[in-house]
Amino acid sequence: MEQRTYNQYCATARTLDLVGERWTLLLIRELLTGPRRFSDLQASLRGLGTGLLAARLKHLEREGLACKTTLPAPARTAAYALTPAGAELGPVVLHLARWGLKWAMGERRPEETFHPGWAVLGLEACFDPQKAADLTAVYEFRVGDEVLHAVVEAGTIAAQHGPAQRPDATITIGEDDFVRLTGGNFTLADAIKTGAASATGDRTALRRLKGLFRLPTPEDRAQPKL
Repeated sequence: MEQRTYNQYCATARTLDLVGERWTLLLIRELLTGPRRFSDLQASLRGLGTGLLAARLKHLEREGLACKTTLPAPARTAAYALTPAGAELGPVVLHLARWGLKWAMGERRPEETFHPGWAVLGLEACFDPQKAADLTAVYEFRVGDEVLHAVVEAGTIAAQHGPAQRPDATITIGEDDFVRLTGGNFTLADAIKTGAASATGDRTALRRLKGLFRLPTPEDRAQPKL
């Protein structure tokens, strides 16, 4: 497959030559949360065929953005991981996510899929560091069949797939109700009050959780401001 190019001596154009093809940035989104097996990527990127997935991964390898690796024991299976150059695209992906929450999300369309694992980067995209300047806590989120956790420490957050070893607080919520949280009209407090979610653990950690994540106010792209 011949790589398309803008043929422009411009940093933006050169970057888009590398990551502007369909599915490429979404592959980077998946790998930003850690090494992933080929089957993991297939499961998260429904609609991306096996052949095209293999081609996109080869492209990322060839361009020095991803590499093959082996997962640690007990898995010890082949996987893909980002190189330092690929990992530096993290802030770009997070900025795109924040922009999308403000300008692009709206209501979920019937044909749109959702994978709870995407919440790993979603937590980082919505994190408010000022609200966590004096906080150290580990939160575990059980969203449908997916488990993820976030370590909050001194204004920083590190979110990862999988359970936490010693969570200070645990939130359990269904997949559909979690999606409703992104709309802004349904809060975690609402979910707990109605029984759609449950929260257990340290009371201080649970109380502070409310202010740690801030969704941008959605705006209408079709209404330009004067």
